[in-house]
Amino acid sequence: MHQRIKRDLESKILSGEWPPGYRLPNELDLMAQYGCARMTVNKVVSGLATAGLVERRRRAGTFVSRQHSDSAVLRIPNLRDEVTARGAAYRYRLLSRTVRMPLESGVNEIEFSRGRDLLELHSLHYADDRPFAFEKRLISLAAVPEAGSVDFADVSGGAWLMDHIPWTEASHRIGALNATAEIARVLRIAVGEAVLSVERHTWRLNDGVTQVWQYFPADLYHLSARFTPNQAPRDEQTETHQQARATH
Repeated sequence: MHQRIKRDLESKILSGEWPPGYRLPNELDLMAQYGCARMTVNKVVSGLATAGLVERRRRAGTFVSRQHSDSAVLRIPNLRDEVTARGAAYRYRLLSRTVRMPLESGVNEIEFSRGRDLLELHSLHYADDRPFAFEKRLISLAAVPEAGSVDFADVSGGAWLMDHIPWTEASHRIGALNATAEIARVLRIAVGEAVLSVERHTWRLNDGVTQVWQYFPADLYHLSARFTPNQAPRDEQTETHQQARATH
């Protein structure tokens, strides 16, 4: 019974049926629904909380977790939060929105799309009036069909996904490159100038949700993490795994 309840609740959360912020039925309701003891329900919900899928709030109930958005190296950053934390004014501009078929020459696009169209978004994030990040994003309409009805004129693809679509795994690839003509034009820097590049793939269970490439002027962005000596080996193993996953 424990595993059945766990599978049911996880499925509702990971499918998006229960979106971030959704209030779960209380323990008495779940006991009645499954005909089980309160201890069983409590154990399931505690496990979901430990896994980060739900948040338990005293006197308020249990809610589907919103996705982490701090700027540690191995977590998914929220660019609005990063800009405002610097004391700058954040602004977002959509450059283009295209629904297209996957390209055979694209990196894993055929597998990622699962035979459906892809939504491609190009956008620019500002810190005050200076370009902070040029972003190219693909969203799988097989995994997230509802994204096809969003125009993304006022909200970035990343912010919308974090508010609406739970994810279970992400990979990063972080590097540096010399700005191409396109990147230089959008970021208003010189061709060949140093740029920080972040490539990220996100999955929900085994389904690819989004792939994003972000380019930052080298003098505006840095990556940092804080950890203890006991955490360092685990973080290094995680980063190695994520880099390997991103190359497949």
